[in-house]
Amino acid sequence: MTALADLLIARIGQTGPITLADYMAECLLHPKHGYYATRDPFGTKGDFITAPEISQMFGEMLGLCLAQAWIDQGQPTHFTLAEIGPGRGTLMADMLRATKSVPGFHDAASVHLIEASPVLRAKQAELVPQATWHDTISTLPDAPLFMVANEFFDALPIRQFTRDDAGWREHMVGVQDDTLTLGLSAAAPIEALDHRLDDTKTGDLVELCPALPGIAAQIGQRIADHGGAALIIDYGDWRSLGDTLQAITDHAPVDPFNAPGDADLTAHVDFEAIAQAASPAQFTRLTTQGVFLERLGVTNRAQSLAQHLTGDGLDQHIAAHRRLTHPSEMGEIFKVIGLHPKGTPPPAGLTHDA
Repeated sequence: MTALADLLIARIGQTGPITLADYMAECLLHPKHGYYATRDPFGTKGDFITAPEISQMFGEMLGLCLAQAWIDQGQPTHFTLAEIGPGRGTLMADMLRATKSVPGFHDAASVHLIEASPVLRAKQAELVPQATWHDTISTLPDAPLFMVANEFFDALPIRQFTRDDAGWREHMVGVQDDTLTLGLSAAAPIEALDHRLDDTKTGDLVELCPALPGIAAQIGQRIADHGGAALIIDYGDWRSLGDTLQAITDHAPVDPFNAPGDADLTAHVDFEAIAQAASPAQFTRLTTQGVFLERLGVTNRAQSLAQHLTGDGLDQHIAAHRRLTHPSEMGEIFKVIGLHPKGTPPPAGLTHDA
């Protein structure tokens, strides 16, 4: 049991079961006991490792991709270079280093990080001291927006529904024998899932992310209004189906309800929902991370870096390249979608549906 578990059990005892989204929000963002409020979860000493922490090549490819999009859109003299959910700041730092030699890019860029965690803000300030921090996208400047979101949407709280003959039954977090547990609500029609009646059957589980449409809509609207591009990288697929909630502690899966506040909770991303919500902007075909990075030239970059490495350093470098790109590692399960203004080229490495 954790202190947060005691608080949640008391709350449920007073007001009844809560949605899975409410549970995830408390576990991740409770100001005193939430996962992101109390620790730096990244790296080998944390609970998980993201692509920027695996190799500098990831950030270098993304930075050059956005720089090319900036060139393709006429090199606006003032633009916002932003990351939402920037972790330790490693990705943005690598992007800035890789684009330093792009003429005019840094002179025109204003760096902004959207981050809720005070612990992570402090880490980011060490690597990206020139950044301006925001709690939400809404306070970003009104300017062309070149943005990256890597493993951001997977951390947004989700709701789960199982289809029933009479409608949908929502998965609710309740208490049984002084233990947090999942149960099901009564069946009811859910308007937000009307579009899933044609491709699901009784017993199928579908996930909804309540915060996703609003965030994606803001990104898409800003790009449509002011120009720019967004790269969204995460694990997931075009459309949600099945239970994808997972909890990770010390790089291993654990019970999501065993120690609330002490584990990272995530779910697979519904990229179709992102594309639909961001519709004022043009979206690209969903592409696997491995294919995307290969199109950007990551193998050539890996070979260049390898020339200066030997022994364990070389072995680690080769393993990092494989982890980022190979289908059996991150290359297949992680996907990429790009957003850009209609009438402009898609970001490098991405294409539109035929």
